[in-house]
Amino acid sequence: MTDILSVGIEAWMMQLMFAMLRIGGTLVAAPIFSAIGVPLQVRVVLAGAIGVLVLSVYPVDVPYDILSLQGLVIVIQELMIGLSVGFILQLAFAAPLLAGEYIANSIGLGFANMVDPQSGNNSAVVGQFLMILMTLLFLALNGHLILVRLIVESYALMPLGGDWLTRDHFWAIVKFGGFVFAGGLAIALPVGFALFALNLFVGVLTRTAPQLNIFAVGLPLTLMTGFVVLAIAFPAMSDLMQSAADTGLDEAKAWLGEG
Repeated sequence: MTDILSVGIEAWMMQLMFAMLRIGGTLVAAPIFSAIGVPLQVRVVLAGAIGVLVLSVYPVDVPYDILSLQGLVIVIQELMIGLSVGFILQLAFAAPLLAGEYIANSIGLGFANMVDPQSGNNSAVVGQFLMILMTLLFLALNGHLILVRLIVESYALMPLGGDWLTRDHFWAIVKFGGFVFAGGLAIALPVGFALFALNLFVGVLTRTAPQLNIFAVGLPLTLMTGFVVLAIAFPAMSDLMQSAADTGLDEAKAWLGEG
């Protein structure tokens, strides 16, 4: 309250609005917070609450003329920083979704789709199951609290108004995009390898016994084997998804310069 009275309510509100830019950009792009089920009002309230926390810890220097070119550049940069951090975490969350798509197509469930609560698009049910598990692991690891801490502490390394975004920052995001495929392959590898071996067995079986109907034998066998292997490999896949969440947070931390 003393800080508000010392700088004036109008100046303090302007500082809060500029502090909410980076935070709001993160909440718009980050997993869980960006879900279509989270109302916009909730994101605004969260951004305001975190912005008050930022103002109580770090100084936020608002440009003298907010309608000038300098003010516009600062607004765009703050939004880009927040969106970039959220997008990095989205790339980490895309790995189990990609693994679920591959597993679903391999066991014959590629036609079974449901609405993704994060984006509102249709995706395979196996991918949705892995995404829900990834979300629960992220919350269990206090990933949402770690994300808030990263954003708050970013004002110490990237104060408002500095020329922080460089080509290296954008190139780092591009390079981290490969983690989607590497992480998805690692998560789907136990089930994918078992199904590959099963397909070889079914192929040899149909060649040695041509009277067997490959569709009548192969599809039920693949579906049953896929569920059994998925249940057996579930602990290992959970560890890999936990590692993917940690990798996303570490990459966001390194991108902000805190690593």
